[in-house]
Amino acid sequence: MRLQTEAIVCAVRAHGEHGAIVRAFTPADGLQPGFVRGGRSRRLRPVLMAGNLVQAEYRARTEEQLAQLSVELVESRGALLAEPLAAAAIDWATALTASALPEGQPYPRLYQALHGLLAAVEAAPAARGWAAALVRYELLLLSELGYGLDLSECAATGVTEDLAFVSPKSGRAVSRDGAGAYADRLMKLPPFLLAGGPASWPETFDGLRITGHFLARDLLIERQSDVLAARERLLERLRRAAA
Repeated sequence: MRLQTEAIVCAVRAHGEHGAIVRAFTPADGLQPGFVRGGRSRRLRPVLMAGNLVQAEYRARTEEQLAQLSVELVESRGALLAEPLAAAAIDWATALTASALPEGQPYPRLYQALHGLLAAVEAAPAARGWAAALVRYELLLLSELGYGLDLSECAATGVTEDLAFVSPKSGRAVSRDGAGAYADRLMKLPPFLLAGGPASWPETFDGLRITGHFLARDLLIERQSDVLAARERLLERLRRAAA
């Protein structure tokens, strides 16, 4: 097996005395693991940072064997590690990708969305320019893995207008009239998830509440304590930025 491709570094784990096992997200071949000889060296540590864009070459004798991976840096986001909010966003987005996606399955739409999200974080570390994009990325990931929300019509009445809530059980939209006395049991549906465009801080947090609920319930069930800790760190920093 030989694969040459652009890839986004999503997870790095030490292996042996000097090596590292890297999981990188590729445009056409999905999440791909590989062993980088000397991956913990002074030369390669700055290259193998989560969020970096690299040119990757995978080589293996069989499809079942863990591939040997060599990488060259294309675009570094290491400078963003000095920005606590931006660093937390990159940490969470890449950790979510590495944890939720099955290896070797192509998700070209997700790759482009992650690439765009990381570029937005780099362009505006203060979060105004990318917080809503993060919500959309989480929503797309849920959809691509078969847990998409249905925001097309009201689950109770079938109407397509005045959709204001999301059911935490079904993941379907609910209108104001359809919610009735049960509105306090539903999650607020922010308008930007329906119409696109920018989002206020309250709307962003409403969106993050929705996606966080379904990520924890449906995708990260066995890995909540490890992976969702990165999301909690990000949310805390977003709350400080919004205050």
